Amino acid sequence: MMTCRVESKDGHFKTFDIGGDVLTVIAGPCSLESYDLGIQIGETMRDVCEELGFKYIFKASFDKANRTSIKSWRGPGIEKGLEQLSKIGKTLRVPTLTDIHEAWQAEGAAEAVDMLQIPAFLCRQTDLLTAAVKTGKPVNIKKAQFLGPEDMLSALNKCRDFGGSVCLCERGSTMGYHQLVVDMRGLAEMRAFGCPVIFDATHSVQKPGAGGTVSGGDRRFALPLSRAAAAIGIDGIFIETHPDPSEAKCDGPNMIPLKHVREFLAQIKKIDSVVRKDIGFTKIGFMEE
Repeated sequence: MMTCRVESKDGHFKTFDIGGDVLTVIAGPCSLESYDLGIQIGETMRDVCEELGFKYIFKASFDKANRTSIKSWRGPGIEKGLEQLSKIGKTLRVPTLTDIHEAWQAEGAAEAVDMLQIPAFLCRQTDLLTAAVKTGKPVNIKKAQFLGPEDMLSALNKCRDFGGSVCLCERGSTMGYHQLVVDMRGLAEMRAFGCPVIFDATHSVQKPGAGGTVSGGDRRFALPLSRAAAAIGIDGIFIETHPDPSEAKCDGPNMIPLKHVREFLAQIKKIDSVVRKDIGFTKIGFMEE
């Protein structure tokens, strides 16, 4: 099993591997609404993860380029957003992650954050993938809603050709209009490629475009799906959280309220501990030759 190294260049956090002996939590707001909100969410998540024995990466987007409406909030923009992300990481002494949508954004983003993310809709874009891995930063590639898990091997191999350190991320598959489903077999299939696998708990319960000019979601199912993913065996979990999801500027319906993240992760911890220590991860199962 290969790992994905998140390395601190300036010493503001302790270098670690995703895919090691401890689950990694990637969490934060959907978009970076403000520096102060980022600090509030990041500090809470850092402390909860430290208490539970998880590794933590702060996540927020400087720009959400795939919003349903042109009038929707997108973020603070690349210059201000990357400046805030860099400051949040150094202030909280945690690694940071943000997504990029165009190849030209990769170099600047890599100077400000510790890990890059490829949005699901863009995971087939060769130039974007190669620009991301050429920065030398680890990359989290989200599986497209329209692809099968086996199709992600092509995206992975594009990155491996340049020596990239990569995670693959499950975030649900399109099933009819405004609905996503999670085939838990996909987690095992992608993990068999030899890379760490992340489960995106909150985007998996999104309802794309269901709100007319915005996407809907149903956060009730984020925890049961996460428990199932932990039982399959995952290397990390991705959640979006906010102190008041009803006031969040994007993805509110599927966000986990910040006050509930400890309870949420504590349940994942119990299942992960059993699978990781007592049973052990396998590629797929007993029938595999």
